[in-house]
Amino acid sequence: MGRGNRTYRVVDGQRVEGTWRPIFIRNGGSYFLTDLKIYADGAIDCWGMIDLDGLRDKLASGWVATTIESGAQASAHDLAGWKFLEPQVWIDPEDFVVQVADAIDRLNGRPDSTGRCRQLIAGYVNSRDEAERRALAEAYLKIPRSDRRYALGDMDSKDWPLRVICTAVDEPMIGGGEFVTEQMRDDAFAYFIERTRSEDEWAQRRVTDEPEQGRSDAITLPQVVFPQGWPDEAGVLVLRNEFPAPVTYDDHRYRTVVHAYWALSTREPDIAEQIRQAERPYDARKIAMTGTRRPDWSVIRSAVMAALLRAKFTQHPELAERLVATGDSPIYYQELNSPYWGTGSEDGANWLGRLLELIRAESVCARIGLAELS
Repeated sequence: MGRGNRTYRVVDGQRVEGTWRPIFIRNGGSYFLTDLKIYADGAIDCWGMIDLDGLRDKLASGWVATTIESGAQASAHDLAGWKFLEPQVWIDPEDFVVQVADAIDRLNGRPDSTGRCRQLIAGYVNSRDEAERRALAEAYLKIPRSDRRYALGDMDSKDWPLRVICTAVDEPMIGGGEFVTEQMRDDAFAYFIERTRSEDEWAQRRVTDEPEQGRSDAITLPQVVFPQGWPDEAGVLVLRNEFPAPVTYDDHRYRTVVHAYWALSTREPDIAEQIRQAERPYDARKIAMTGTRRPDWSVIRSAVMAALLRAKFTQHPELAERLVATGDSPIYYQELNSPYWGTGSEDGANWLGRLLELIRAESVCARIGLAELS
């Protein structure tokens, strides 16, 4: 199942992460290739929202197909149609449900069936306790058959060492195969001991620039309006572009970053001047809409915004202190009018949040003598 396939849906304004995999739907004797969408909250979009029990029902009815009849017609909707001659299917209904449940676990950061099995390996290798071997074997058998071969992530040995240590001496290897010998088990245990040693060695040598304790909690800069004017203590909202911190840029003085951004977006001098003199950021944007954007604006706007933010925080050191005080927290900038610059009720690129994090990093670099990085 394609683990890199990502999607999401929005529930009550909250983003619910998801993934998807291809499936065949059987309808009227024909098969249709479509996508099964799986979400972190356990919802499954299978031409209608269902849960794991609902998926089991659709598998039992044959509507979600895990068997395909030879000679049957198939369609990928507007893409193609074909007839099955010698169809081969790699999964049964029970394993299919486990794969979907595994996807839900991964979306929630929990170990899936493979992960739960691998968690038991070290304990058994160290103890050689018979009860732990049986528990490991049981966990191995709960992995979908099509996923077992690569449960160790080893393209060479596959799951052979795992199958061997799951099996007692003089018994047929779990999952089918030859009888396991003492030598086979010794070789398999040696494999896991060496694997652990190599992993520990790699972990010690691996260079990472991620924080040891993880990043601090995210900071959201909501899009707000103050009809009576900005309060004396606006907190982190001083980081927003609407905050009344005059900015001088290119020999012009602007009331806010918003005024400067929209004035620079047009090549019409009269419109630019009206924007510059507008009383409120809202008025500046409204006036900008009466003009036209520079033809290269979509290319240069990010660089312009970065320059304006540098000007703001350079010309107002007290605001730079506020920005630096956010530490390493991710910054989410709510901007309902632009999914490019901010986040809205659903999703957005959050480029303003990213640029604020960049300016913050530059400010810290300057303080510790790393201002000139070139």
